[in-house]
Amino acid sequence: MINREETTETFIKDVTCQHQGSEYVLNWHWAQDISCVYVHKSQFGAPFDVNELDDRQFKLYTREEYKVHKGLREKTDGIGRYTYRIFPCRLDNGKPLLLMPDGDAHVIHVSTGKAKIYYSFKRGGSWFSKHQSLQIRIFSEIPIARDVLCYVKKEGSPPAHKDDGTRYNFIRDLEPGVNLMPEIEVRKKDVVRLFFTDGKKYGEMYELIPE
Repeated sequence: MINREETTETFIKDVTCQHQGSEYVLNWHWAQDISCVYVHKSQFGAPFDVNELDDRQFKLYTREEYKVHKGLREKTDGIGRYTYRIFPCRLDNGKPLLLMPDGDAHVIHVSTGKAKIYYSFKRGGSWFSKHQSLQIRIFSEIPIARDVLCYVKKEGSPPAHKDDGTRYNFIRDLEPGVNLMPEIEVRKKDVVRLFFTDGKKYGEMYELIPE
């Protein structure tokens, strides 16, 4: 079992990530008396409590390994976003003691690329009617949760952002490949656009492309 201890000192800081071909490299500043670290990797946004983690979820990485590999090298495997936590260790009777620091100086969020989401609209209905049917077609490279996207309807001109018109949420998750949404009724002058529900958060993970 990994022994743990809280600390107010900043032993690990300035964590950075650089993409190099098919891998990415994490680098950080080591305090002088730190000879090894425990590295924890998780999905971005996943709940985290260091006291509830299994020992197998940590990777012990020594300062010598860091020097040889010029950082911590990880393979780019698919598209995703991850959180790395670099926990400093102090040797206690020859065994690494995991130190739990305050703050986030030892934390970095890593993106391994943006998944592309393509969308288009198909309109139907009578030429003389004031209303038309509209179907949204979405093609996604990966599964997308229903709360990532919304569509906005505005009369006369394209909506500029998610709050510029009448906003609607999706009722089901999106699967990889083509997703055809149920038809909706719109007025002929209505313009519909897709937006992220949280542009800052999801804009780092996905690329939204009109077809």
